[in-house]
Amino acid sequence: MAMSSAATAPPSADKVDGFSRKSVRKTRQKRAQSSSQFRSQDKPIELVQLPLLKDVSAQEQPELFLKKLQQCCTLFDFMDTLSDLKMKEYKRSTLNELVDYVTVSRGYLTEQTYPEVVKMVSCNIFRTLPPSDSNEFDPEEDEPTLEASWPHLQLVYEFFIRFLESQEFQPSIAKKYIDQKFVLQLLELFDSEDPRERDCLKTVLHRIYGKFLGLRAFIRKQINNIFLGFVYETEHFSGVAELLEILGSIINGFALPLKAEHKQFLVKVLLPLHSARSLSLFHAQLAYCIVQFLEKDPMLTEPVIRGLLKFWPKTCSQKEVMFLGELEEILDVIEPTQFVKVQEPLFKQISRCVSSPHFQVAERALYYWNNEYIMSLIEENSSVILPIMFASLYRISKEHWNPAISALIYNVLKAFMEMNSALFDELASTYKSERQREKKKEKEREDLWRKLEELELRRGIQNSDGIIPT
Repeated sequence: MAMSSAATAPPSADKVDGFSRKSVRKTRQKRAQSSSQFRSQDKPIELVQLPLLKDVSAQEQPELFLKKLQQCCTLFDFMDTLSDLKMKEYKRSTLNELVDYVTVSRGYLTEQTYPEVVKMVSCNIFRTLPPSDSNEFDPEEDEPTLEASWPHLQLVYEFFIRFLESQEFQPSIAKKYIDQKFVLQLLELFDSEDPRERDCLKTVLHRIYGKFLGLRAFIRKQINNIFLGFVYETEHFSGVAELLEILGSIINGFALPLKAEHKQFLVKVLLPLHSARSLSLFHAQLAYCIVQFLEKDPMLTEPVIRGLLKFWPKTCSQKEVMFLGELEEILDVIEPTQFVKVQEPLFKQISRCVSSPHFQVAERALYYWNNEYIMSLIEENSSVILPIMFASLYRISKEHWNPAISALIYNVLKAFMEMNSALFDELASTYKSERQREKKKEKEREDLWRKLEELELRRGIQNSDGIIPT
């Protein structure tokens, strides 16, 4: 029997054996996740159902609590949605019970409890994350791979957070088990594609940083290493925004004067993060950290602004708009003495942005003149800033394709004229004279080219008539 043409046609470039590339990738990720987390089970898992904690005497509760922690170390394969349903539900209800117990109970945190809690949490959350192909996965466009075992993981995280927040929690005992190795594994989990997990991890790490003074320098160093790897090696790490959010709180608590290591972290790590292609995913948190540093130490303003200008995007208008927004946040807190140091390179860049053919870039730059504090700084230094900006503003006011931009530029020119009318008139006169000289040169150049063309034409005619020019 003859096959249809559709059946014999080769698969398209976007299809592999009848599946789209995206579905193949998702399948590959799920398979990797399943195999990396779980050992295959030959037979169903059976857990002995224990009595509820509230149903036994106060004396029996500590021992029963430990038994339930040990039971919750059992892992289930959530990629197989039909296996061990009864036991999965039993573990979920047990985890719920443990969450409630650590929230309301007193006297349960004995010294032998700490290793069992850390063991249970470690068994559940520490695992090999599914590989993410950064060439195919676009975090701005694609849906993240959600964690299949989240019904249990969520409760484990909630239990651990309540444990760390307990009034009876003693860091002096816990530090034997919540150590550098534990923190390192915790930080690796921030690469999880599941935003729900990263949000829980953020809270856990924040609590650990607050309670374990001996781990603070180590945590900062490891975050530093993650960011350096992200910028200079992989350009892929899912949890950059969450780690920056934690850092925002950490920076806020830095004592003055700032240590050299903190200043180095700002210049060598935070500023280079602006070069990342995926900046939009974490820019708000990054800008917050930068501003926190400048509020702590205004003397850092000059290296920060010069660093931003160094990493200024050349071909991405979306990133330029983000940079302009961040720069305005910095100018909102800048001291006048620091502003004077950077005004020339700063307004040369703003002048280029105002001249941008992309109207959103030009518009964002022109909005600076709506900011009262920035306007006061410009007015105090108009003798320096106006000559830098004038030529671009005047030219664009006549030429820009967008009428809204032209209207904004007229407002800026009006503001400059009111600030320093004498300088404005002088610059206008100079600009017009230069334009006339340019037009005169252009006309002379055109006349010269026309004469050369006429001469060449005459020579061509003479050659065609057999007359050899002398």
